[in-house]
Amino acid sequence: MSGFSPNPDQNFGVRIQEALGNEELRESFHGAMTFLREKRRQQFPDPDALDALRTRGAAIRERALAQLPDLLEQLEGQCQHNGIRVHWAEDAAEANEIITGIARKTGGKRVVKGKSMATEEIGLNTAFENAGFSCLESDMGEYIVQQAHETPSHIIMPAIHRNKASIARQFAEQIPDTPYTEDVDELIGIGRRVLRRAFADADIGISGVNFAIAETGTLCLVENEGNGRMSTTVPDTHIAVMGIEKVIEKLSDLPDLYRLLTRSATGQPITTYLNLISGPRKPDEIDGPRQVHLVLLDNGRSRIYADRQLRETLRCIRCGACMNHCPVYERLGGHAYGTVYPGPIGQVVMPQLLGLDKAGKLTQACSLNGACGEACPVKIPLPDLIRRLRHDGVSRTDSPVRGQGKQRKWIEATIWATWLSIHTHPRLYRLSTLMATRLRRLMPPLPRAWTRHRSPLRPAARTLHETLQQRERARQKESAREQ
Repeated sequence: MSGFSPNPDQNFGVRIQEALGNEELRESFHGAMTFLREKRRQQFPDPDALDALRTRGAAIRERALAQLPDLLEQLEGQCQHNGIRVHWAEDAAEANEIITGIARKTGGKRVVKGKSMATEEIGLNTAFENAGFSCLESDMGEYIVQQAHETPSHIIMPAIHRNKASIARQFAEQIPDTPYTEDVDELIGIGRRVLRRAFADADIGISGVNFAIAETGTLCLVENEGNGRMSTTVPDTHIAVMGIEKVIEKLSDLPDLYRLLTRSATGQPITTYLNLISGPRKPDEIDGPRQVHLVLLDNGRSRIYADRQLRETLRCIRCGACMNHCPVYERLGGHAYGTVYPGPIGQVVMPQLLGLDKAGKLTQACSLNGACGEACPVKIPLPDLIRRLRHDGVSRTDSPVRGQGKQRKWIEATIWATWLSIHTHPRLYRLSTLMATRLRRLMPPLPRAWTRHRSPLRPAARTLHETLQQRERARQKESAREQ
C-alpha cells in the first residue's frame, strides 16, 4: 500500500502525539468537520424520514451481500455482454499486475486517474511508476496531495488537512509560471488548466466504482468535478477498479443509495455528475473509450465475508460520514492512522485486511461514543464491530481475522484477572478495598498516559461501606437525642 504503512501499529502513539500537538491541523479539521456535519443535518431535517431511508439502504446492501457470489457472476456476464472485459484480482499484487499489463498492451504511457480508494488500497500509483508509466491524479484533492508527495487524509476529501495558504505556496513553487494567490477560485483554475491538458494527452483512464449493477452490467461513478467523466471518456482505454462488495442487485436499488451517499458525504442533495457506464464506444458513437476493463478486487474481502458479524463491514458505501462525526478523527486527522481508510471505518476495515498484529492498535483509538454508528447511512454497527475486533485482538477465537491475540499483554491480562477475582468474591472485595484505603499513601504513581491530561487518583480514607456506616451511626445518635 504505497504511501501508507504496512504496519500502522508501529509508531501509532508517536503519530497521535504529533497530530494532537499540531494546532493548525486540529483547527482545520474542527472547522471542516463542523461544516460537513451541519450540511448533512440540513439535508435530513426529518429524523423519521432519514431513519426510513437508512433502513432501506441497509436492506439493499444486506440483500446484495446475501447474494454476493451469484451477483458477481451475474455482473461479470452482463458486463461481458456489454463489451466490458472483466478481470478478477485476488490481492493488490495481482490487481496491479493486471492493470499494468493492460496498459502495456495498449502501447500508451500516459495515465490519468479519477478518485478511487480501491486504487489507493492497492498502491496503483507506485505500481505504474515502477512499470514506467506516468499517472496523474485528476481529482483536485488527490492532485494536491500527489503533487506534495502526501497521502489522502479523508476518503471523500483527500486534501482536507490542507489550508489555502499551503496550497497557494505549493502551486507557486511547483507549477511553472504560477503566481502566488490565496484566492480559492484562482487556485482551482490553476489546477484545472494542468489537468485539462493531461486529459487531452492521456492514453489510459483509471476510475473507481461507487456501485456496480448486476442486473444491467452498469458501473456507477459519483463525482462533482467532472474528472471522473473525463477520465472514463477521453482516453481510448478505461480501466475501472472495484472492490467485490460494491455490487448491487438492481438498477432500482441505486436511487436510495445515491441519496444516502451524496447527502451523507458532502451534504448535497445530488452531485454534479452521476456517470452510468455500460460499455465501450459503439461504432456509431463519436466519443468514449474503445476499451473498458473492470478489475474486481478481493484483497481480503472474501475473508471478511466468511464471518457473519464482520460481513456487515462490507455494507460500507464509502461516504465518510463516520469520520465526519467521530470526535477522535476530528482531533487526529487521517494521517495519524497511517492507513488507506482512517477513522471508524478504517478501524474496522484495516485490522481485517492487514491483521490484528499489524493494525490492532487502531481499534483502541475509539471512545465508543457511538456517533459513527448513528451517522452511518447504511446502519453498519461500527461500535459493535470495533468491540469485536478488540476482543479478537486479545483472545483466541474461531474468527477469520489474522493476528488474533497479538494485542494481549500479560501484565494487563493479570490485572484484569485479579480485578475479576476481587469483584466476584465479596470477602476478597471488602479486604482489598480496606487495604487500599489504609495503604493509600503507598499507592504507586499512575502512568503518565493517564495523568498527563487528568488529575491523579488516590483511594479515599475510608471505604464506601465504612462511610455509609459512619453516616448511619451519626443519624441514629441524632435521632436518639431528639427523642
